[in-house]
Amino acid sequence: MASRVAVQLSDIMQVALTVNDIAEAKIFYRDVLGMQFLFDAGTMAFFQCGGVRLLIGAGETKPGGTVVYFRVPDLQGAHTSLREKGVEFTEEPHMVARMPDHDLWLAFIRDPSGNLLGLMEERPALR
Repeated sequence: MASRVAVQLSDIMQVALTVNDIAEAKIFYRDVLGMQFLFDAGTMAFFQCGGVRLLIGAGETKPGGTVVYFRVPDLQGAHTSLREKGVEFTEEPHMVARMPDHDLWLAFIRDPSGNLLGLMEERPALR
């Protein structure tokens, strides 16, 4: 008889995004966004993003249903740099919330398959 174990999910190990063209998406994530490429496996490519692994893969699911948020230390600098690489923003950098010790800033871009990516900065409050 199997014993029951209390399950509590905590750390996210991997996020998967469906893309239309794996080669184009691999170039975007590696060369444009500067993510650390790990390996290919069939129709999938894997990248390391801090403590979370990102899987991009060709699949039957349509792209665009998930939003992945990435922490950036300087949102305005990231905005300028990505614009220079031809990345179009769906939403320009803007403050979304004032917290007791920081302000939360966001901007949004899309990958070549239409997946929405959020760029997030927790900027020290200047009050």
